[in-house]
Amino acid sequence: MEKNAQAGVANVSPAFSLMPLEEAVHSLALDNLLRAASDPALTADLALSLLARADLPGEVIEELARNRAVTKQRKVKIALASHPRAPRPVSVPLVRQFSTFDLTKVALSPVVPADVKRIADETLIARLKTTTLGERMTLARQASGRIAGELLLDGEPRVMSTALENTRLTEVSVVQAVLKPNAGAALIQAVAHHAKWSCRRDVHVALLRTEHLSLARALAFAQEIPPRRLEEILHSSRLPTEIKRQLLEQAANRKR
Repeated sequence: MEKNAQAGVANVSPAFSLMPLEEAVHSLALDNLLRAASDPALTADLALSLLARADLPGEVIEELARNRAVTKQRKVKIALASHPRAPRPVSVPLVRQFSTFDLTKVALSPVVPADVKRIADETLIARLKTTTLGERMTLARQASGRIAGELLLDGEPRVMSTALENTRLTEVSVVQAVLKPNAGAALIQAVAHHAKWSCRRDVHVALLRTEHLSLARALAFAQEIPPRRLEEILHSSRLPTEIKRQLLEQAANRKR
């Protein structure tokens, strides 16, 4: 039995009478695991013990997903969708049924596969317009970097400001947000004066392409960019004509 434990789940069950469910969920024999997963007497706690096993075969997870005795339980559904070996026909439909904060839990789990996390984020993004202010504030503070990036464009300044402080927010998400056509003056100014994001070169370049950056900030950011590169940026920038003119004069003077 110890050798089997090292090898993982066995394909053939030992020839002895059916063991109790409490033992079957810890068995190394596939037959025992399948029987436990499909048993109507399986409790939520035992189902969670089963799903706590990282070596659980996908076919056992599929069998468990068909067991209505336990799949009514929220914790079991989350554990099913979050299992690293969960087949996509099991995990994806479950994820799309989850509440806002259960989606967040799945998206932030370290064991959930990347494609399932992406689906959780996409499902959450599709719901943002119908979530309450309180929910959006919580998401801005605690959700994934991708969700925080989306919330930078929220019409409520408090949500946007909170999202800027999200520790999972990435520079890429900030750049993408400020370059969106619907990025308002409040976001541009907040990023331009933020202690962390206003120090990033790629963020400077993105801000110089927007229409709401102040002259003072534009001059400060442009000073750190080589003149020829600055001219390229300004060619496709939405900054007001007068600000562009002053930045181009600055670039010309630096060339001399």
